[in-house]
Amino acid sequence: MLRNLVGGQWREVSRSTLPVYNPATGEVIEEVPLSGPEEVGEAVAAAARAFPSWSRTPVMERVRLMFRFKELLERHFEELARLVTLHHGKTLEEARGEVRRGIEVVDFACGAPTLLQGRTLREVSSGVDQNLFHYPLGVVAGIPPFNFPVMIPLWMFPIAVVAGNTFVLKPSERTPLGAVRLAELFLEAGFPEGVLNLVHGGQEAAEALIAHPEVRAVQFVGSEPVARRVYALAAEHGKRVSAAGGAKNHLVVMPDADLDLAVPAILNSAFGNAGERCLAGSVAVGVGEV
Repeated sequence: MLRNLVGGQWREVSRSTLPVYNPATGEVIEEVPLSGPEEVGEAVAAAARAFPSWSRTPVMERVRLMFRFKELLERHFEELARLVTLHHGKTLEEARGEVRRGIEVVDFACGAPTLLQGRTLREVSSGVDQNLFHYPLGVVAGIPPFNFPVMIPLWMFPIAVVAGNTFVLKPSERTPLGAVRLAELFLEAGFPEGVLNLVHGGQEAAEALIAHPEVRAVQFVGSEPVARRVYALAAEHGKRVSAAGGAKNHLVVMPDADLDLAVPAILNSAFGNAGERCLAGSVAVGVGEV
């Protein structure tokens, strides 16, 4: 059974579980525990304990650790891609593309010394200067979807932690193995205990995480109905929230389109990644005789 990562330690969870399947064979390859508010509270508490020290760690030291993490991701690139295919089911080539897009965000996070710069403007008014500084918030929570088990977690926690926040990640209970491997590599890179924590579970765990008073901000990617629920719950508890939901994406084909290019592009948009993309083409609209 998978374990939660709390304060740098992998902990067993005495809860009911759900099976994790290899969708190509139907084989059960792992069991994921359905954590509740107690386990969520332990993970948040660990992140809160780590925050004061981590937020005061010089940005160059945070970036050095992020470069180590990036190097480990590159070293384990094929392993991560195979893991995505194993428990999600997308083709290996699509899985490689997912892992590469995730690593690109880690590349971006390595630019923190520039990204986190403030701003000084002298004499904005007579005798008045303006200074802008960026400060970390505290504990940040991330709730990624099932369809990109490596890429979307890498959209979330590298940016948050390099900015000085600590993080609690609740991966999809359907595809949790990618997040677990990322957390293992994160620890191997040398990040302090409690900077990244991982708690498995379903709706109960997600809502406990969003409502927890120590969590200052929430990042979510998933379906539109759940995004609306996450946004409303986070707003109710006074959190900063980014809730990205799915959409209807219309592809418009104009009369002068080169169909030899347009048709394969439409097919890839609609059916690539088994159609499991929030930006997948949903409707193709032909204009005129095309």
